[in-house]
Amino acid sequence: MNISITQPPQVAWASGLFSGGPLIRKSTCISSLANVFTDEHAWQAYPPHEVVYEVEMLDTASTEGALYTGVTHLNPGKVGDEYFMTRGHFHARREQGEVYCGLRGTGLLLLQDEQGAARLEHVFPGSVHIIPGFTAHRLINTGSDILSALAVWPSAAGHDYAALAQGFSVRVVEEGGEAQVKEINHD
Repeated sequence: MNISITQPPQVAWASGLFSGGPLIRKSTCISSLANVFTDEHAWQAYPPHEVVYEVEMLDTASTEGALYTGVTHLNPGKVGDEYFMTRGHFHARREQGEVYCGLRGTGLLLLQDEQGAARLEHVFPGSVHIIPGFTAHRLINTGSDILSALAVWPSAAGHDYAALAQGFSVRVVEEGGEAQVKEINHD
């Protein structure tokens, strides 16, 4: 029997950086986050190429039943009084779930069901978050360091950003040096 042993890709748990595999990297600049932050004037005041977050993922097959693995690196910062956050999304195939693991920094994971009921979970090194199907999700960096979270999700899940055109039902802002949650009325 001739069985070879290969070296798998690796992730540095303290930084969330991958090595040893083909990678896909994507940066999301402030200019591509139109209508994500509530303070339009503060958003427009940012240099358009300011990077809010980067995603690094292993370049794996996207066949039915396969899994994607990636890390989101969300920079610290605020637009007005609202913390930097990812765009957030439902999965195009709503029944598909996802798992996040906190690697670096501190922040919040905003989860919202299709009826608009929201909840938040603290994200920190070592935290594990099970995101059920039919649940939109967004990372929010409430700390002063980069917030990095490893994610694993089905390759068939897809992303549906349009379903959140009106935004999430809550916002996380800084008031008095602390993170505060505010409900948003979309009527």
